[in-house]
Amino acid sequence: MHLPSGVELAGFAILLTAVPAVVALVNKRVLALGAAIAAAASMAGVIAAALTDLPVPRMSLGSTVAIGAGVGTLILLAGTALLPGAAESPGAAVRHLLDGLVIAAAIWFVGWVLLSAPTRILGDSTPMACPSLLVPAAIACVSLGLTAALALHAHRPRLITVRVAAGVSVVAVGSTALAGGLCQGWDAAVLAGSVLVPAGLFAIARAVRTADRPVRVDGDAAERGTAYAVVPMSAMVTALGFHVYAGGAFGLFGFLGAAVEGFALVFRQSLALHDVRGFAVRLRQSEAHYRELAHTDPLTSLANRRGLQRALREHAHAPVVLVGIDLDGFKTVNDVRGHDAGDAVLCEVGVRLRRNLLADDVAARLGGDEFAVLMHGTVDEAMLTAHRLLAVLGEPFEVDGGSIFLSASIGVADGGELMHDADLALRYAKQRGKNRVERYQARYDELLRRRGTLESELRHAIDRDELRLVYQPVVALPSMRPVGAEALLRWHHPTLGAVRPDEFIPVAEESGLINRIGSWVLERATRQLADWLAQGHDVWVSVNLSPKELHAADYAGQVAELLAECGAPPQRLVLEVTEHAVATDMEELISRLAELRATGVRIALDDFGAGYSSLGQLRTLPVDILKIDHALVTDEAAPLVDVVVRLGHRLGLEVLAEGIGTPAQREAVEDAGCRLGQGSLFGWGVPAEHLEAQLRTLRTATRPAPVPRSAPPKEGTARSQVVKLGPGMRQLRALLPTDPAFEALAGDQNVGSIDSGSEMRHG
Repeated sequence: MHLPSGVELAGFAILLTAVPAVVALVNKRVLALGAAIAAAASMAGVIAAALTDLPVPRMSLGSTVAIGAGVGTLILLAGTALLPGAAESPGAAVRHLLDGLVIAAAIWFVGWVLLSAPTRILGDSTPMACPSLLVPAAIACVSLGLTAALALHAHRPRLITVRVAAGVSVVAVGSTALAGGLCQGWDAAVLAGSVLVPAGLFAIARAVRTADRPVRVDGDAAERGTAYAVVPMSAMVTALGFHVYAGGAFGLFGFLGAAVEGFALVFRQSLALHDVRGFAVRLRQSEAHYRELAHTDPLTSLANRRGLQRALREHAHAPVVLVGIDLDGFKTVNDVRGHDAGDAVLCEVGVRLRRNLLADDVAARLGGDEFAVLMHGTVDEAMLTAHRLLAVLGEPFEVDGGSIFLSASIGVADGGELMHDADLALRYAKQRGKNRVERYQARYDELLRRRGTLESELRHAIDRDELRLVYQPVVALPSMRPVGAEALLRWHHPTLGAVRPDEFIPVAEESGLINRIGSWVLERATRQLADWLAQGHDVWVSVNLSPKELHAADYAGQVAELLAECGAPPQRLVLEVTEHAVATDMEELISRLAELRATGVRIALDDFGAGYSSLGQLRTLPVDILKIDHALVTDEAAPLVDVVVRLGHRLGLEVLAEGIGTPAQREAVEDAGCRLGQGSLFGWGVPAEHLEAQLRTLRTATRPAPVPRSAPPKEGTARSQVVKLGPGMRQLRALLPTDPAFEALAGDQNVGSIDSGSEMRHG
């Protein structure tokens, strides 16, 4: 055993400094394992060289160190590939490896040309045949090539990965120098390798400290190409040309370098082609997906307006019909139940449309609550389908355990400008009262222009004093004595003339003017009621209430304030709601009507039998009067009146029959037990002064002649009379001894009230 040289001792001492670097990598197990193996192999080789006296070349010692350091370096390379940002996928890692092999093969080939005969760039310093150098040298080339590939293609921020790979390259070069120095007996190479190995490990440990930070995966366009391979290939061709020119032979090592380069490039190009094809497929799929999204409504999954226009272009020369659909009263659903409930209703509408259409038909949501259907076929077939859709959309929508009733307005158009014509037909259906189907006609343009004029002029109708109220009497049956009146709104324009209510009321509702107009009507009618009562007329007045007014904030409080201001008894005011209001939201409607009833006013359900009400709803609705729709009073439907009257009386409601126009209809209503009637037979709507004159005449004609008295009874005291105003409502009336009814009441002490069914019903 010989004494260790100073170089060997210095190398061992320097290699000991690699231990802290290995400890620093303990959180990165793969890197720590590779670092430990490389450092241990290097220190073991130096110790073996120091303690043994082997002759040069020391093949076994050099091979052992080379294999150990090579295994450690390979593990370090694997750990580098696992770092964040090294590759976004296993496929990308393979591409990086192939790119590294391309560069590594070029380095190997150029090195072989420079070191082998006839070039022998190192001359006499060229290493002797030592197979142990091949393993670390090859790994060093791969490490350098991978470092270059990562520098080109790793995701940003790529500095961390490149620094780790560069440290691994330093370890690989140091291991090669150390193994070659031990094999050749070169102290300078041993000392250089002893310095480079721990230096590379410290570089890896320092770079790994920031490797755990979040990495933003940002694809680099350079990884899609192979233009960087031009430099390695140019270097190989130049080296090969020089080698052949110098008379060199193409040996095994040169063949290995060229083979690796060629196969790496072929595989890399195959992967690149595969990536390009895959990217093209994904791009087409993505384009198709986003194109479909651009033509699809995200809520209902139906086509949107753009999708419908595309379908119209595709079927420009085919016989198609466009059906426009708009939900009536949908805004109230959003206002009362919230947008989540509204969205659920819209989704269910989409489901119902798809369920009731053919496969070739295109259903679309154009926005809000507006839908459209592009159908193949004739307009007659489209009309049948439109009526079927009208019935389907009229069925209740179950949302959050409650039922929402809606109707729809539908417009049908064929030929011409389908979108424009269907929209006009739809708007005309709404103007005609909603819940109906209209087929486009050319005259709709003029009608809708008139609607625009009406909306513009209606905004100023109140200020210009163009609105007025007329009153249609409500009579008691069978006496036909007026006991009440319904306030009806009329509009007379200076140039347009008399505008029908069924024409301007829908305009007021859609334009938002109904609240202001409704307030004006309620105030005028209440003041007229107070005036009639002050004159001694025993009547009540009813006012129609729009659903939008009903859902206005604190509407009940406004009614109460108005009644208090006018001094009118609340029970003499009747507010009428239509069955269309019932269709919106039962729970909210019951709550609003209960607030109104709490003020003392009475509630009437108008047009019963023509809309949505069911018997179950009728039992829960807080109403006092049931108004039978005129459609049930016709001669053909007269038997139904008896059923409705009996039903209303069983529920404790007063029943009023509307639309009585003939004596036969009046007789049928009387036979059914209905005690209140309204219709042209008893008079149309007249100005307040005309009805007032009629009331005054009837009052004078029925007033009994006074009984002559010498003096009122001295011992007579005032008595009281209870007047029944309606179901559950009575009023105490004081009778003085001078009142003609005083003696009649005195003659029958058992009479505590007078049922005014024929004379003062609902009075």
